[in-house]
Amino acid sequence: MKKLFKFLPIIFGLAVALPTQAQMSKKEKKEWKKRTKSLEPEQYKTLLEENQSLKSQVSTLKNQTADFDSKLADKDSQISEYQETISSLRSDLSATRKQLQDANAAPATPAGINANVGVVFKVQVGAFKNKDLTKFAQDNENFSAETDGDVNKYTLGVFKDYYEADAFKKYLREMGVKDAWIVSFKDGQRVPIKDVLEGII
Repeated sequence: MKKLFKFLPIIFGLAVALPTQAQMSKKEKKEWKKRTKSLEPEQYKTLLEENQSLKSQVSTLKNQTADFDSKLADKDSQISEYQETISSLRSDLSATRKQLQDANAAPATPAGINANVGVVFKVQVGAFKNKDLTKFAQDNENFSAETDGDVNKYTLGVFKDYYEADAFKKYLREMGVKDAWIVSFKDGQRVPIKDVLEGII
């Protein structure tokens, strides 16, 4: 029992040092004195160890909280960067859509090939007696119409390269224009294709 009295000041100091430092009433103090007197040294040791363990856990939790706060700040920074990137991409997309809209509204620019100079190739898509599509060929360099007697001939495209014309012809045939075939012109006049291919192939 004498040993127990040696520890009473420490126990009392521990009780006072606990985080809940609220003022005790006389009744509470008397109650706690009774409780501390009844403590065995082993119980006191256990209390001290638990107190130390709890302090250690609190310290660990504080460190973890600080670490989480740091990571959260990094994530917030990344989110902010992503939001800026998304905003920039949306702006670029809007500008591109506007350019596309303007390009679709503007008249098509000429391909730059003069069909009346040198050798060019076109793909004939039909020759009809009773079909007149010449009005669609006006001001359209990629669609042209010729009249040969009572037959109207229609061609698509203007190519300086025979192989480009051939690829276009094959593409048209895949689309269902079975009668598509290549015709040649020299200085604006239709000429037999064999006459111009001799110098090309």
